[in-house]
Parts: sequence; C-alpha cells; structure tokens
Amino acid sequence: MHVLGRDGRTEGTAARLGTYRAADGSDGAAVGLDLDGPHAALVVGKRGYGKSYTLGVLAEDAARAPGVAPVVIDPMGGFDGLAAGSVVPARVVDSPAVPASTLPAAAWPDLFDLSPTDPVGAVLWEAAAAADTLDGMATHVEAAGVDAGVRRAARNHLTLADSWDVFDADGLDATALLSGEATVLDCSTLGDRAASVLIHAVASGLYAACVDGRPSRLPWVFLDEAHAAFDGVASSALETLLTRGRTPGVSLIAATQRPGALPTTAVSQADLLVAHRLIVFSSNLYR
Repeated sequence: MHVLGRDGRTEGTAARLGTYRAADGSDGAAVGLDLDGPHAALVVGKRGYGKSYTLGVLAEDAARAPGVAPVVIDPMGGFDGLAAGSVVPARVVDSPAVPASTLPAAAWPDLFDLSPTDPVGAVLWEAAAAADTLDGMATHVEAAGVDAGVRRAARNHLTLADSWDVFDADGLDATALLSGEATVLDCSTLGDRAASVLIHAVASGLYAACVDGRPSRLPWVFLDEAHAAFDGVASSALETLLTRGRTPGVSLIAATQRPGALPTTAVSQADLLVAHRLIVFSSNLYR
C-alpha cells in the first residue's frame, strides 16, 4: 500500500482510501492515509460526488486505529451508520451539547456579532470569564456596574443562547471526546449559530487538551459541509487547528463543495487534498 503522509516510514497504521487506477482501467496499488501523525486535509467535489463517503471511510478506519479519537461533526445527520452494529467502535450523540465554559470568553461577543469593546460585548466577555454556566453568567451580568440597558441587552443575549439547547453543564468536553470510541455529533437539528458554538467548543477544547497535556488518544476532527462552519464563530477555532494543530497532534479533515468559500489557510495549510472527479471543460466549447 502506498501511504500518503508517511514521510518515508515503512510501518504504521493507515486508513484505506482506495486504489490507483492503472492505464488499462484496472485497480492498481492500494492507497492509504497515515494515521500515526497529525494531518490537515481537504476533501472537495461537487454535490453527490462522494465527499461524505470519503469522510466516513477515513473515520471508520480511524475508529479502529489505536491511539486515535475520531470526532465526526455531522451537519446533515448522514453518519449515523458509522455506529450501526458492533463493527466500528462508535457512538452517535443525537442532541450534542457542551458546557458553556468550553466556549472561550473571547468568543462570546463574536457569537452575537458584537465587538469586544462594545459595552454589551464587554459585559458578556467578563461574564463568560467569571462563570462556568449560563446561569452564572446571568448572575454576573445582573451584578455588573453598567447601565440598565446594557444589562438588559446582555441578559437577552444569554436567554437567546439558552434557547439554542446547545449549552449543558453536563455536556461533552474534551475528556469525553477523547474516549476509546469514535463520536458522531449529529448537528442536523441545530441552527447555524448553535452548530457554530458546538464546533468552536469542540475544536478549541480538543486543541487545549492536547496543548496542556499528552492524551492517550490524539483527536481527528472530521468536518462535513466545512464552508458553513468557517462562516461563523467557529472559524477562528478551526483556523487554529489548521495553522497550529500539527504540533500538539490535532488533525482536521474538512469536506466541502465550495472550496472558494473557505479561508486561504484551509488550502495553504492542507497537506492532503482529495478532489472528487475533477472536470475540466475546454474553452473551445464556448467559441
């Protein structure tokens, strides 16, 4: 098997991607992806061309690999089959939620399109830094020495965040996600902002866990419909995985049908690009 990303090593664990196609159309040598080291990969292709299938194949082999903790962020509810039966050690979380404390304080103003220097944004930042739960943040806001209008606006934002059903004091944290099985986070019932909150919390939490210590399993984050995730509060956390995730050992495998909607770092930092059925049209057709 020809293993991508192995850097000259001849042994190790690999996920099977497929095979090369020989000149006569038959299958050639097998192709795999190295699972022993961190990667930033981009899977692109038109709608229906197999991007999600590729993510599923890689996540399935990663779930079986020792020392790897796959986390699949599933925006459409299409990866439930990964946990079907007992073939793959995986679980599906139907209503994923995270503790409010897993979202960094600096992200709270951005969550509501506020500047950190805006009075309401500043109060939310301070509340998130001081409390671990939405209730605790609300209490901090009520005691803040600011105008009543600022307190009211901040309180309303926290009430809105609570309505998203994505914050739970007993929700998923990095320890739970670094367990001995793959985790599929079904985000199909979450709105765009709630999904962004979840993705930011997962990405930043896993990154921090790997920076602060040496977990027994290294996280591989599989992200479908990545263009939507990069267009929101989750963008900064995902870009951190792309630009700085290699050193602590965090991998990001992102799939999209709109690579042009991703930040330039998504392409420039990728050490693997999987393009599904690249079609080139001749300009002669338009003459």
